[in-house]
Amino acid sequence: MAQRTTSIASKVGLHARPASLLANTATSSGHDVTLTAKGRTVDADSLLSVLSLGIGHGDEVVIGVEGTDDERVADEIAALLASDLDSV
Repeated sequence: MAQRTTSIASKVGLHARPASLLANTATSSGHDVTLTAKGRTVDADSLLSVLSLGIGHGDEVVIGVEGTDDERVADEIAALLASDLDSV
């Protein structure tokens, strides 16, 4: 399992649009992707689960990825969350 820790760059956190981008990326990767924040771990491919974490700007999250190309996918998702998704 590959893990990455990053801070959320979007100025308003993981609201609907950035959370949707994360969920879509996790789903399309074909890997099992989890997101851990505030003491809870959820499946990153579930928009509602990601939103339930209430992740704000600057909050630190841990991304977990299981699969054959887990290192690449973890890097990709970490880079996504570390970018300002409000301007995408």
